[in-house]
Amino acid sequence: MMLLPRAGLLATLASVLLMSLTLPPAWALDEEAQAAKEEGMRLYNAHQRSKSPPYLEIAAEAGDAEAMYYLGEVDRLRHMGLTQAAMGWYYQAAQHGEPYAMLRLFDGGACKLGDVCPENGDDWPQEALELTLPQAEAGDPEAMAALYYIYYYVEDPDEEEALTWLNRAAEAGNAWAMNSLGKRARDDKDAYSSDTERLEAAEVWFRRASEAGYAPGMNNLAVVLSHLGQPENAWEWMTRASEAGHMNGRGWLAACNIAPNEGGRELCRGAPKPDPAEGWAIFLAIHQEVPGTSSENALRAYRDSLTPDQRAEGERMKEEWLGLEPPLSYFPEKFGP
Repeated sequence: MMLLPRAGLLATLASVLLMSLTLPPAWALDEEAQAAKEEGMRLYNAHQRSKSPPYLEIAAEAGDAEAMYYLGEVDRLRHMGLTQAAMGWYYQAAQHGEPYAMLRLFDGGACKLGDVCPENGDDWPQEALELTLPQAEAGDPEAMAALYYIYYYVEDPDEEEALTWLNRAAEAGNAWAMNSLGKRARDDKDAYSSDTERLEAAEVWFRRASEAGYAPGMNNLAVVLSHLGQPENAWEWMTRASEAGHMNGRGWLAACNIAPNEGGRELCRGAPKPDPAEGWAIFLAIHQEVPGTSSENALRAYRDSLTPDQRAEGERMKEEWLGLEPPLSYFPEKFGP
């Protein structure tokens, strides 16, 4: 990650310390601030990050630590590294107890290079651990999940302890942790005697995440079931992923309606009879809800697979796929790359 020069960090330290003196305490947001946060997060999750700050700032100014953290994420991702603006937001979020913000500050060398340190020491991961461990031990599933990352960051990284807390988070009902355990099983080709055994182990966790209503788990479960030779079940879960707002699930619904046999699309095997007009309507609705290069490319790629009449019918059907709840999302990881 790109590091700020020491002078820049020191200048930022002065400004964020001044801001922290006037920060409101973290409490429940009022209706206006909550609505602004939800819209900001909708845009962020739909990869419309550049449009999200005006909404997230309303929630951040009302004391919402998560909004502060995501404002830091927007700036970090935009500039591909820790900027003064990103560090300012991370520092404010850290002052409100956001452990992931503390890990971002550590990643950027905030304390080591710029004296932007925790109040009681010089180690942001240790600060995150001391804050989060009591919450996890008290039964907070979100804190348990955060410990999975924190134990990889502390001075003596402890993978075994990290995995223990990931499992505890899953058992406590954290669907992200369930999905993460499924991905670990799916990707660990050395731990199982066959691909079937590996995929079946992943299926257990993906199914638990799916049944808890977690859209990425539904998407992953559909793919695993397809590889296990269960096309009808796979399609059922991909449809549910779409209904839960998963962008990939919605895209599969569109593609399998237009060109199910193109490019060896195994996931389309369990789909009902294709309806090209409906597939085009879905792609049009995706482009209207989440405009961008991806949706433009999809429309361009599939346009010639439909007749003019089918495209016209799709235009008429588009409204049926707009305004659905929950909104479309890529479900980015909170503490992602």
